[in-house]
Amino acid sequence: MINGMTTPAHAFDGVTTPAHALGGALRAWRDRLSPSDVGLSPVGRRRAHGLRREELAALAAVSVDYLVRLEQGRAHSPSPQVVAALARALGLDTSERDYLYTVSGLLPPPTGSVSTHIPPSVQRLIARLGDIPLAVFAADWTLVLWTPLWASLIGDPLALDPDERNLVHVVFLADGADRYPSWPVRSERGEREFETALVSDLRIAAAAYPHDERLRTLIERATARSPRFADLWASGTVRPPVGDRKTIAHPQVGSMTLDCDILTVPGADLKLVAYTAPVGSPDAEKLDRLRVAGLRTLARVSDVDERSWSRRAGPAPGYSAESSSPACAG
Repeated sequence: MINGMTTPAHAFDGVTTPAHALGGALRAWRDRLSPSDVGLSPVGRRRAHGLRREELAALAAVSVDYLVRLEQGRAHSPSPQVVAALARALGLDTSERDYLYTVSGLLPPPTGSVSTHIPPSVQRLIARLGDIPLAVFAADWTLVLWTPLWASLIGDPLALDPDERNLVHVVFLADGADRYPSWPVRSERGEREFETALVSDLRIAAAAYPHDERLRTLIERATARSPRFADLWASGTVRPPVGDRKTIAHPQVGSMTLDCDILTVPGADLKLVAYTAPVGSPDAEKLDRLRVAGLRTLARVSDVDERSWSRRAGPAPGYSAESSSPACAG
């Protein structure tokens, strides 16, 4: 039992080292999940319960070989980023997540820092909302999770390097050919109003997490490198984010205008950002075309045999994790 969680009998056979404890925990947590728990459709005949290694590796954006070595105790020092991705992919609660950090030789995220942890109940909700463009942002506007239709609508967030996976970075620090997404996303309220609301909400996060080093570094870099950010930060404006309407000039289905709403998760300090259109409207039809195109891509991926999964570098075709793209901050 790990923090009250019942594990399969094999999980800790002969455990004598942290590496074996780590491997046993990963196997136990993988075994208790089904594909539907993480928004995947079962593919082919399954010889065992739980997620396949290939599926977990893809969800966490790690190689299958590395996951095998972690589970077998041959690798024992995963990075904090890998541990965080595995915790999200496995749907761990806070106690389980902290245990995973500990047996990985890392300190759990300190109290008072911006959390990217998504409660299992919220992960289940997101898995069942895969037919709408939806993403989860942390308090500092780091993108933690997104649905496939979000990536189809906005562009693949995996185009960003890890250090760029934050909306503030995308808006104020990316330039020229590095701008993301590569097609226009315009706020009905105007870009100045959108940027004002984004910086205002970041100020609220800075007050709530005064000791978060990553957040402090983000603010310092943006202030030093972006005159627009520095001007807005100096204004002292404070207000929570609200919804917006966005016009997206999509290269495949053309321009569409969508409602962009922000929902909060009590007790988790997360923001769920969703794009929708009125049922039966031309914009809803364009979203449906993107959805169908995504399903066709998923069907092609599902036809690939298990050996080819080990060569995949990106997240699985259910939902993806830890990246960033434009949202409706204001």
